[in-house]
Amino acid sequence: MGKTANVAFFVPHLGCTHACSFCDQRSIAGQAAPPSPADVADTLARARGRMGARVRDAEVAFFGGSFTAIPRTQMLELLEAVAPFLGADGFSGIRVSTRPDAVEDEMLTLLRAHGVTSIELGAQSMDDAVLRRNGRGHTAAQVRDAARRIRQAGFSLGLQMMTGLPGDTPAGARRTARELAALCPAAVRIYPALVLKGTRMADWWADGTYTPQPLDEAVLLCAALFAYFTRKGIHVLRMGLHAEPSLERNRLAGPWHPAFGELCESRIYYAKAHRALAKVPGADCLLAPRGEVGKLAGQRRQGLLALEARTGRRLHIREDPGLPRLTVRAAARPIRDERGVG
Repeated sequence: MGKTANVAFFVPHLGCTHACSFCDQRSIAGQAAPPSPADVADTLARARGRMGARVRDAEVAFFGGSFTAIPRTQMLELLEAVAPFLGADGFSGIRVSTRPDAVEDEMLTLLRAHGVTSIELGAQSMDDAVLRRNGRGHTAAQVRDAARRIRQAGFSLGLQMMTGLPGDTPAGARRTARELAALCPAAVRIYPALVLKGTRMADWWADGTYTPQPLDEAVLLCAALFAYFTRKGIHVLRMGLHAEPSLERNRLAGPWHPAFGELCESRIYYAKAHRALAKVPGADCLLAPRGEVGKLAGQRRQGLLALEARTGRRLHIREDPGLPRLTVRAAARPIRDERGVG
């Protein structure tokens, strides 16, 4: 999308009335305490000075907890700390994440009045049985209702889903993706479930009643979901959790990789490159979109090496600025005046 990175604040566990099977927000966010209004103002002042004109393309984001369910006074203090940094020479708006059962119409009116422009809902699954098993405390119907009202109120809608949850299947995750796409979000996030210390999922993993997805299976599934949302014109903001030291310390099992999203995109490029090569017998040059050569080659060139082994050809990769993202073309001969990979 070409947007400047958001300035994010994490509010771990604040406002959350449920202990979901997978949740340890302190490990995910990398901190145990929420920011104070003074922390927010100080961080934004420094960020605005550092970013200059780019600040107009960035949002201030509150992630981690259920923002709309935290004590009203505390929520308003955080929003009011952001207010001086919005406007013509400031950030474009505020993004918050919350639960589907914590966005009543009165709350939406309040958020709009305080500069919130984007709301992300942690849907996680659209299967009520999966939601119950994992202690989410809301239903798929509540996700649909909240998403509809958020969009009607003029907010940009974001939806978050998880794969590999206890009780779920790859087919179930695909059904969730279809239902989320039908809600017309502007963006989604896809998180494979990880087993973290101190969670119910950790107990289930320890006693053998839950087995997390292997990394290669999670990559294949999330790559398919990424491709699906992209075809639908829905921006995938992220796949996989941020690499935080606390997450590394507290992770027990599950499909973790610090560059999980890139692994998924590389898998898509691998499949498209193989199809492109099959259409052009003798082709030994692959054309990738601008900035995507590394994803096509894969980490440590594993994708390129696998393609060479599969086709028996010595392959080169070069950039073609005219190609749309996630598109690969094969050429009958390498372009000798361009630097390639391979």
